[in-house]
Amino acid sequence: MSEVTNKEVLAQLSKVKGPDLKSDIVSLGMVENVLVNEGKVIFSINVPADRAQELEPLREAAEKAVSELGNIEKVTAVLTAERRPGSAAPAAKPAPTPPQAGGGKTGVPGIKKIIAVASGKGGVGKSTTSVNLALAISSTGLKVGLLDADIYGPSMPRMLGLKEKPTVEGKILSPLEGYGIKVMSMGFLVEEETPMIWRGPMVISALTQMLREVAWGELDLLVVDMPPGTGDAQLTMSQQVPLAGAVIVSTPQDIALIDARKGLNMFKKVEVPILGLIENMSTFICPKCGEQSDIFGHGGARSEAQRLGVPFLGEVPLHMDIRTNSDGGTPVTASNPEGPHALIYKQIANEVLSKLEGVSGERPQIVFE
Repeated sequence: MSEVTNKEVLAQLSKVKGPDLKSDIVSLGMVENVLVNEGKVIFSINVPADRAQELEPLREAAEKAVSELGNIEKVTAVLTAERRPGSAAPAAKPAPTPPQAGGGKTGVPGIKKIIAVASGKGGVGKSTTSVNLALAISSTGLKVGLLDADIYGPSMPRMLGLKEKPTVEGKILSPLEGYGIKVMSMGFLVEEETPMIWRGPMVISALTQMLREVAWGELDLLVVDMPPGTGDAQLTMSQQVPLAGAVIVSTPQDIALIDARKGLNMFKKVEVPILGLIENMSTFICPKCGEQSDIFGHGGARSEAQRLGVPFLGEVPLHMDIRTNSDGGTPVTASNPEGPHALIYKQIANEVLSKLEGVSGERPQIVFE
């Protein structure tokens, strides 16, 4: 049998009624990015952000309709919240405000809490912060996982020195382990130099699989290293995953702070608590003489946090040891746990745990010797 066509997929989807129960989702302009490749069909359905959970049955109905075509191995429909100009998707009454821990969003079995580490732009050291934060929290005795959700630039395999491939049992991937934390990354599945030339729905599908089709086991906390920016992938992740909070990473520069502000506002709009702001590359420390130089400025993130009324979690310097250890697969928090830079990450981890549990709540303490 020949492969199904986009036209055939759209014909099937035109049989699925939209939220108004009168018109179909194709004529309403809700279907986008239909991709057919070797028996796999992926497409996105644009819905109002506040109705994503409510319209989950619509997504399932769309997948079922397309699967009836035959000669299809897998159908993946993804709900997205970004509509094209002029889209006729109907307006809806506001959904109830979700509680802080994620509300009606579907949790991941075995994982107690999920936090996102995000940035408004790339190149601010978000992944380095993510891995050292995860390791610092793990040092308290908590069971921690790390999801590298940066599909286009996965860096965790290199940062943690992991070169193996995950095993697969059925459709479930087994995460790798580095320095006591469980890790999943697209970098384990493709070669390091392979470009990820994917459209939005494929990215979202991959993120969903790496989150929900992985044998994470029992975790106290999963740290998600988010893709940089505030696009559809970040928004969908924030809406579909019960995030307990978000950590925003920025450098002191004004231009970076502008983008950090965008990331912060995105999480606020989808009602994800802001755990705080980290100033990375806060000051340069010369490895030879120890002199400090504010290459990118200094204190900008602290001032921005105060201005916006969000917690400031700490400052991380721009230092050769942090960079070389990250590139070498030996993060400073694990390779030199008593060193000055590990101490900084542990202090930030304490702040994050404090925000997660509440100042008066019981929580593990990171001990500094």
